[in-house]
Amino acid sequence: MGKDDYVATVLARTDVPNELRPYYEKFGELRDKRLWYQLTLQIEEFLRHPASQQRPLHIDLYEHFIRSFAQHVNPLRLASFGVIVSRQYEDASEAMAFLQKLAGESDHPDTQDAHVLLTMEAAHFQLLLNDLNGTKSAMDRCAKLLDTFESVEPVVHASYYRVCGNYHKAKAEYADYYRNYLLFLACIHVDADMSKGEQVQCAHDLSISALLGDTIYNFGELLLHPILTTLQGSDFAWISDLLYAFNAGDMGRFEALLPRLPSEPILYAHVPFLRQKICLMALIESIFHRPTYDRTLSFKTIASETRIPVDEVEHLVMKALCLGLIRGSIDQVDQLVHITWVQPRVLDTAQTEALLRRLSDWSDHVEQVAEFVQKQSPELFVHAH
Repeated sequence: MGKDDYVATVLARTDVPNELRPYYEKFGELRDKRLWYQLTLQIEEFLRHPASQQRPLHIDLYEHFIRSFAQHVNPLRLASFGVIVSRQYEDASEAMAFLQKLAGESDHPDTQDAHVLLTMEAAHFQLLLNDLNGTKSAMDRCAKLLDTFESVEPVVHASYYRVCGNYHKAKAEYADYYRNYLLFLACIHVDADMSKGEQVQCAHDLSISALLGDTIYNFGELLLHPILTTLQGSDFAWISDLLYAFNAGDMGRFEALLPRLPSEPILYAHVPFLRQKICLMALIESIFHRPTYDRTLSFKTIASETRIPVDEVEHLVMKALCLGLIRGSIDQVDQLVHITWVQPRVLDTAQTEALLRRLSDWSDHVEQVAEFVQKQSPELFVHAH
């Protein structure tokens, strides 16, 4: 099939859906007039049209038409076309080879953003083929390139963070998945770029990773992200409740939700870790509710509020100190813990109200001290007239 007669040949076929024929006619008209930008917009609209999703319309269009004027198309937009086209290959290895070929063609100093996009999308298929080493190699190369860019379109970063997140998900590296996927969500328009089902699955995976991440003790970004609301009304609504229980260090809510864990095997397999984590969150919450001048806690107090034996308190506090959740010291002789700092965190309504009460109490305390000093040393408070 010649490049010049591509449009006429397609229009002569009987298997082309009628709703797509106007697109092909417009393609030929815009190509003949050399209106490349307008042609690019038409192709983009065509590739997203539901009727064009049948195989191999995208592949056929790319190989026999788009390639004929590729030099006139914005490299990053051309790369985006390639990404869409790759999804019509039935075999993941064929899709990967297609994208790797395009990535090689775009490996030039002035088209590095397109090169990164195509390389990461090829890495997506490498991951599907269980080539973890190949995926990691692509991630490392692209990370170095991204560091050299002064600016880059969100679509490039979105592709990078999505593939990195899925790589860490495949390796059960919860904290790294959590960080990368939150960055991915920051690069896209969630409602436009993800289906409702994808949003629910993403919120589910992020919640699981937040709970199981051994360095994640601040769920603020996820709790404030609109995607978490997609769990409401779904089969995973209770996981959202569990997340809020952890954020509040609410041992009672955690115990009440324990019977639901068998329905989520990955959580059920980590119950001991989750118990330790909720104890740490309860410790943080207990400290947070106390004013800064009253943050010396006895082992018995901590044991009561975290529901652990007294002889396990020291280990719990040492764990919190090692994780950087609190700062302070332990008095083993008197069995006291002196806290000087607690990790900042996102607050729900009840926690915000508690903070307001503390600020009010602090204000009253300062006012009382000022009145006392004024009575004791009135000469220090001379009012100007």
